[in-house]
Amino acid sequence: MSSPPTGRGRHGNLSGPIASAARSSAPVSSGVLRGSVTAFFLFDIAEAIELERVRGDIGSTVASRLTTKPATPPYLQYQQPPLTLDGAEIGTGEIDGCRVRFKVFDYGVVSVALTQALPDTWEQLLDVAPGWQDNPDLAEKAERLCRGLASRIGSALTGPHDRILNEDYVVFTILADGGGSAADLLAARGMEIARLLRGEREALSAQERDEVLRHRISYYTTDVVIPTWSSALVYDTSAGAPGVLEILEFVNSQLLEFRYYDQLLDAELARTYAALQAGSWRPNWLSRRYTRAARQVHSFFIDVNELTDRAENALKVAGDVYAARVFGLAARPARPRRVESERPRQAQDGR
Repeated sequence: MSSPPTGRGRHGNLSGPIASAARSSAPVSSGVLRGSVTAFFLFDIAEAIELERVRGDIGSTVASRLTTKPATPPYLQYQQPPLTLDGAEIGTGEIDGCRVRFKVFDYGVVSVALTQALPDTWEQLLDVAPGWQDNPDLAEKAERLCRGLASRIGSALTGPHDRILNEDYVVFTILADGGGSAADLLAARGMEIARLLRGEREALSAQERDEVLRHRISYYTTDVVIPTWSSALVYDTSAGAPGVLEILEFVNSQLLEFRYYDQLLDAELARTYAALQAGSWRPNWLSRRYTRAARQVHSFFIDVNELTDRAENALKVAGDVYAARVFGLAARPARPRRVESERPRQAQDGR
């Protein structure tokens, strides 16, 4: 493993869904946009996935040499690096004009990333952006892609799930290469950014705009990350943006895992309560039954703690204060995903 870089550690050329986008020399206050939108659809498909076996299963079905891309920034150190598969490379074409990329995590999660270039103007972006958030058609197509991949790597799955939990998260990336400062962007386009992240077509109140923009982080004058419950804006260079997207994707994979384990615990406790209430009242037998149930629940908690520890320790951020702060902001505690009060008018508007 290479030594972590000092400082922010984001220099050098990194590949990824943003790196190939055209660079903009126009100031951020103008209406010209360069970058991409990426929708992450994450699925918990199994207790674990053997990544080396995935390589064998996929490699045996593609003509070209299987590669892993994009490269992971050196400051993001995985205990078990996930396997990244380009959709075109394994026979999956574009979906609704989006490039497809899979990422397979050893703790049982598959992420399907759909990426498309941003429109040229803010007006066009605000018009199409609500269609990227809570889009059942796009989610269905992403799940179909995930199930197709799962069928190809079936031998690599340990404890495949009958019911697949999912999470989705949308990231709007605006390239900052020669485009001006983040402060200029916020001053000129603060309301548009708030509408973008809330998925709203109408103007928001100044209070709501300020609430959206309040949770943000910057390191250089030319970058800012603004995460919300279901989406984020990343304003950064073509070299810096991929690392931020990777952090946001990983955080959502963790959230998905914790949701799964939470449901497991709820189901186990419900089963235990039902077992304790069954049968006739016999004090001695009931006492033994309580003891046996307590042991079973305790054993289950130990198993779940081992699994959650593996998910929590899957990634370390080393030598990069900014990346660590981005991770902390994106993974802040008590994230009640899909809060109804956050977007109260979506059901009425049909969005």
